[in-house]
Amino acid sequence: MKYLFPAMALAMAASVPQQGQAQQSPEQCRALRSTVMDAASVTSARVMPALDTLPSYCEVRVTARPAISIEVRLPMEGWNGKYYQAGCGGFCGILGRADAGGGWVNAMRPGLERGYATATSDSGHHGLSVTEATWAMGNPDAERDWGWRSIGETHRVAQALIGAFYDGASEQAVFQGCSTGGRMAHMAAQRYPDLFDGIIAGAPAMDYTGLVGTAMSWVVQANTAEDGSQILGPHEAKLIGDEVMSQCDGADGKADGLIADPRACEIDLAPLTCEAEDKDSCLDEQELATLTKWREGPRNAAGDQLYPGGIPEGSEPYWWLWLTGNDKGAGKLVPAFAKSFGSYMAFPTDPGPEWTPADFDFETDPARLETMAEVYNADSPDLSAFRNAGGKMIVWHGWADSIVTPYKTVKWYEDAARISGGEDGLKDTVALFMVPGLDHCGILPGTDGLSAASLDPMSPLERWMTDGTRPTSIMAPE
Repeated sequence: MKYLFPAMALAMAASVPQQGQAQQSPEQCRALRSTVMDAASVTSARVMPALDTLPSYCEVRVTARPAISIEVRLPMEGWNGKYYQAGCGGFCGILGRADAGGGWVNAMRPGLERGYATATSDSGHHGLSVTEATWAMGNPDAERDWGWRSIGETHRVAQALIGAFYDGASEQAVFQGCSTGGRMAHMAAQRYPDLFDGIIAGAPAMDYTGLVGTAMSWVVQANTAEDGSQILGPHEAKLIGDEVMSQCDGADGKADGLIADPRACEIDLAPLTCEAEDKDSCLDEQELATLTKWREGPRNAAGDQLYPGGIPEGSEPYWWLWLTGNDKGAGKLVPAFAKSFGSYMAFPTDPGPEWTPADFDFETDPARLETMAEVYNADSPDLSAFRNAGGKMIVWHGWADSIVTPYKTVKWYEDAARISGGEDGLKDTVALFMVPGLDHCGILPGTDGLSAASLDPMSPLERWMTDGTRPTSIMAPE
């Protein structure tokens, strides 16, 4: 795929850039402030010095109407002639949040380090945190931009600036994201199949109405007692996690502190059942009922499964951040996401701040989510347009993810293979990697420090796009 900058950009020659292009001047960077684009305006352009592993680059900030804040980073020298776009996490709203840290997930860092021109956006709004969604109240433009439009607009703006800065067009494009960024990656493949040659989708929250609307409301309701108190907390999570590991660690033939596939181990809860007076070492009937609901996933009164799977065995060490909180009051992000989404994003008419996950009706509300599903969701297994364009896609997910269930990703892959005529029909387009013991997006370190830093999907994707070598691993070299 070749990407030509828009006709409304500054008129530039269409010569193909050469890898390792000569150094650009600070004046050329500052001149980008005058770049003209349809429905977008440059707000700043400045040279950023080289720091640590990052080269010097021209940082350009752009607002694409109505309110998408975009940052483009253009290497001052050694541009490889390619483009790298990063997604964002949660409800986004914080421009370049991922690049404020040292990691690579949802960050421009991996592309910039390799000489790519890079870009990201806040997805179309400003938020105080990634769990805050008040911006969506009665704001369909912002919901649309978060849902899908910011992906295409970021690409369009970046290509215009690449054309103006390097006097040419990028010859290849990559998208990388995890969680909501993973949803954006799937959206890119489905709605913009010609824009990206390679896509990296991590722990994709591809079905927001099903996941955050239905499944997370189920999780919150199941863990709330009649008096409003929390049923399972960090202490119970430790008891459950220890018992799960003692029963399942060796199910894959290795005792290594990792559960290779939680579907392969049946847990006997009898050892956790309270029979003695020592309540601190066991689970009572109410706690066991919550655990059962968490494992099964959401169902209606007839017993119909409303969302694939539930919270996987082996994820318990990470529950404090996502589900239960800890004894210091930190974590418990799932209830925060569920409340914000239901209050401001999930329904055609927003119920507002008085709504809570306790109000979700599993008999009637799943159908009410269908309108916004058209805006947010990217879980179609039909990748035919992306496949026909020659795209390559790496999908990765941790088996110990307790916020975005890995079972949904497995089901999506199986469905995609089925409509492609089997895995052989899909293998030239998608490579799926399920990582034992890995937290959501590898945020919290696990056994032996396993985290996002242990992964490198970019190198195998580059090889796949360059010489057709299909990836066999995404683990970073030791």
